Amino acid sequence: MSTIADVAARAGVSKATASRALSGNGYVSDTTRAKVRDAAGDLSYVAHPTAASLATGRTRTVSVIIPSVDRWFFAELLEGIQESLLAFDHDLTLYGVREGAAARTRLFEDTLPRRRFDATIAVGIPPRSDEMERLLRIGRPLVTVSSYDERASAVSIDDPAAMRIATEHLIDLGHEDIVFLGGTEKPSEMSYSEAHRLAGYQGAMDAAGLNSRHRQVPAVSTMPGGYAAAADLLGDRRSRPTAIVGVCDEVAIGAIIAARRLGIAVPTELSVIGIDDHAHAEMFGLTTIQQRPREQGREAVRLLRNRMDRPDDPIEHTVAASTLAVRNSTSMPR
Repeated sequence: MSTIADVAARAGVSKATASRALSGNGYVSDTTRAKVRDAAGDLSYVAHPTAASLATGRTRTVSVIIPSVDRWFFAELLEGIQESLLAFDHDLTLYGVREGAAARTRLFEDTLPRRRFDATIAVGIPPRSDEMERLLRIGRPLVTVSSYDERASAVSIDDPAAMRIATEHLIDLGHEDIVFLGGTEKPSEMSYSEAHRLAGYQGAMDAAGLNSRHRQVPAVSTMPGGYAAAADLLGDRRSRPTAIVGVCDEVAIGAIIAARRLGIAVPTELSVIGIDDHAHAEMFGLTTIQQRPREQGREAVRLLRNRMDRPDDPIEHTVAASTLAVRNSTSMPR
C-alpha cells in the first residue's frame, strides 16, 4: 500500500507539500498540486482520514446538537444540514438530547470539550445561557439555528413577528377570544422559540386592545400534546375560545383532531392556526406561517463554512422568510 512518502518521492516534493496539495490546506502552486495528484493517481494512493486529521489538525467532522429527531421541524432541519455537509465532504456527529435531560448537562460539561470536531451547529440554544457560554469557551466555529446570540453566526426566523402575523390574522377575521396553545406554565422552562412566540401573541393582542384577553394553555409541542391540551380546553363549553393559535403546526393539528372528536366544526365554530407548514398541514387544511427548515439547515452549513474559512470576518445572522399561508382552518367567528 502506497504512503504519503511514496507520493512525495514520486512527485519530487516534501511530505508536507504533498500533504498540503492533497488536503487543500495551505498554499501549494497549481503546478505542484497537479504533480502530486498525478503521482497519487499513479500509485493509487488514498489518504487515511485519521492520518489526514493528524497532519492538518482537522477532523472534517461537525458536531450537531439538536433537541429531538422525532419532530418534523428538527428532522427536516437535519436533512438540510446533512445534505450540505456531505457536499462539503464533512461528516457529522449527532447529539439529539432533549432540554432538561441529565445527559444534556454531561454533553455540554464533559463530552463536547473532550471530543475533536472542526465546528458545531447548535439548534435552539438560548443566548446568554450556560450552554451557549460553554460552546463559546470551546473555541470552535459555531453556528446556531432557531436562536440568536450576537457572538455566534445564526439562522432563524423572527419568532415574535411570525406569531404576531398569525394572531393578527385571527384578529382581522374578528376573533377576540384567542388562546395561545403551547409552552409551559413556568416561563423559565420554555424553549427559546416558545417564549418568543408567546411574546408575539401577547404583543398582537395588546396592539388590538385585547390585553385583558390573554390566555395561554400549556401543551407539549407534539400532535398528541396539542390534542390532549385542546381536548381539555374545548371540553368545557363555558370557557371554549373561538380561535386557537398553536405554538407550532403539530400542536395546531392536534387541536383540530381534538375539535373534530368533540363535534366542534373547524373553522365555523373554531378557527385554528399554526407555525411551520408541517408536511401534514395541507392535508388538514391548516392555515399556518410557513418556514422551510431544510433550507435553514443548508444556510447553517453555509454560515459555518464562512466561519471556518474566515474566522475573523463579522458574525452573520440570516433571518429566514416566513409567510402566511391561508387554508380552510380559519374563518370569521360565528
